[in-house]
Amino acid sequence: PLVADAEMLGAPDPELAATMGFSGFGKKARTFDLEAMFEQTRRTAVERSRKVLEAREREKEDQTEKEFRIPCAESSASASSATGAASTLTERETASSETEDSSNEELSGPSMQSQSSAKGPAEDTDDDEFIGPPLPPGFKDSDDDNDNDDTEEEDNNPVKKIPDSHEITLQHGTKTVSALGLDPSGARLITGGYDYDVKFWDFAGMDASLQAFRSLQPCECHQIKSLQYSSTGDVILVVSGNSQAKVLDRDGFPVMECIKGDQYIVDMTNTKGHTAMLNSGCWHPKIKEEFLTCSNDGTVRTWDVNNEKKHKSVFKPRSVQGKRVIPTTCTYSRDGKLIAAGCQDGSIQIWDRNMSVHTKFHCRQAHASGTDTSCLTFSYDGTVLASRGGDDTLKIWDIRQFKKPLNSADGLPSFFPMTDCCFSPDDKILVTGTSVKKGGGSGKLFFFYRETFQKLYEIEVTDASVVRCLWHPKLNQIMVGTGNGLAKVYYDPVKSQRGAKLCVVKTKRKERQAETLTQDYIITPHALPMFREPRQRSTRKQLEKDRLDPLKSHKPEPPVAGAGRGGRVGTHGVTLSSYIVKNIALDKTDDSNPREAILRHAKEAEENPYWVAPAYAKTQPKTVFAEVEPEDDETDKPEWKKRKI
Repeated sequence: PLVADAEMLGAPDPELAATMGFSGFGKKARTFDLEAMFEQTRRTAVERSRKVLEAREREKEDQTEKEFRIPCAESSASASSATGAASTLTERETASSETEDSSNEELSGPSMQSQSSAKGPAEDTDDDEFIGPPLPPGFKDSDDDNDNDDTEEEDNNPVKKIPDSHEITLQHGTKTVSALGLDPSGARLITGGYDYDVKFWDFAGMDASLQAFRSLQPCECHQIKSLQYSSTGDVILVVSGNSQAKVLDRDGFPVMECIKGDQYIVDMTNTKGHTAMLNSGCWHPKIKEEFLTCSNDGTVRTWDVNNEKKHKSVFKPRSVQGKRVIPTTCTYSRDGKLIAAGCQDGSIQIWDRNMSVHTKFHCRQAHASGTDTSCLTFSYDGTVLASRGGDDTLKIWDIRQFKKPLNSADGLPSFFPMTDCCFSPDDKILVTGTSVKKGGGSGKLFFFYRETFQKLYEIEVTDASVVRCLWHPKLNQIMVGTGNGLAKVYYDPVKSQRGAKLCVVKTKRKERQAETLTQDYIITPHALPMFREPRQRSTRKQLEKDRLDPLKSHKPEPPVAGAGRGGRVGTHGVTLSSYIVKNIALDKTDDSNPREAILRHAKEAEENPYWVAPAYAKTQPKTVFAEVEPEDDETDKPEWKKRKI
């Protein structure tokens, strides 16, 4: 039986196999020669390409003959000879392409020449494999074409690079946001304002409610002038209205505070620190421990985070007459070798970081004298310096030719001593904000083309002044601080990275009910065990337990309206007591003055005595009241005669 079964399994009945759907059993599997198939495909494609090219050539020749048909026989003869030559050339090209294909790697599809002719002379031939007939002339891949067009448009039109399609608004407070700072990675934003607060915003940790995770007042009651993360992002420089700059760590805890100088020493070089209000400050771009501050005491000082007892070096700006002049802003160059300061006499003075005595470059009349130059910033290539003046101008300078600005824009009002300007990440656009008076319109953000200083674009930010602006190179997002306590972030979902894109997609967290302690808990660690209270668990767990307790979870009964029910007496019952209580509550008699309340019936009692007076009519004497004597005027009496009280 086993042999019979095996024979049955080895050679099944064809009718049964067809019925059961197993007709494939017992047949030998086919083998495919892939190389032969590829070779056949290649030959078919080459042949098809040759035929298409020949047909196209014929159509072109026919069209040329129709357009330029001349009755002359010579011209027709020359045309036929040209046709023959062209067809011969086509055959030669096809043959050469076939030999080329066979000698090199086997490529499927039309020849390299036909591909290059289809793509056009400007494009190089690709090494990718093509299968099928060649592309028609002038055809380009749609995706590549769109990408190339977009890139060319962006290169030709810098406005396309401005990420302003979307925005979020962070509510710092109600007063001016006078300082903005972003760490180098773009994960955290810090804002400071005239309300003395510094707020920390974490883009990755925020949700759509856009709430700051920490708020503090590092300098007590001093306005915040400047905030900046160091080059490594681990510490923050805080410059406020006092004379001592502070350094905080990433979470806002103090790291160091600069020492205050001796205000009674005349030579500022001999004091250990600033003696007057600070104006600005910034970190060294390369050395993470060094930072720079400038002050109303007429000095620019460099500091080391590890030495808070004394500054590193002092730079003293001087006017044309050699007198002391106040620096209102200061900055490092991109390589950290130069230190620049804008002064109140309108000058911009630049020193070598290692030589603090004489300036290396200076421009005496960069801005109008008596105005506060609010910002200096170097371009990313380090050759151009931009200055935002208090005379409502924005200028860029080549520091190698410092006598005259390269370009200038005016009509940009600035009411704040810290109005910003900054370069775009590609160094082609310069950005600044404008100030407005209350009710005088909207504060705007202006974008200028660096080469020609043509105004490219403007954004209406809000109905208040635009004070601070910051274009982060990694995030490609623009942060703006305004005069009404807002910090706005402009971004583009396609061009921008991380930052505001992380928090807008998160839904708001559900607000938890206010968790209150069920009872006061007194901690007595040294009490005897019999007097020690059991340790209280978390409030949430206690609330969950209370919800399971029917007594604690009992809802209070609402007041009874109308007649009483369920054993409870209604507020307006039908009993006499409820009626009296109701009327007593409605009694509006004013008994605030008891004397008047008693004498209200005096006249009636005198005219019609009924109770007491008739009983004593014969025995009661006539009432005699003391006469009220007017008080003697003692103002004219001498001091010693006046009555002592």
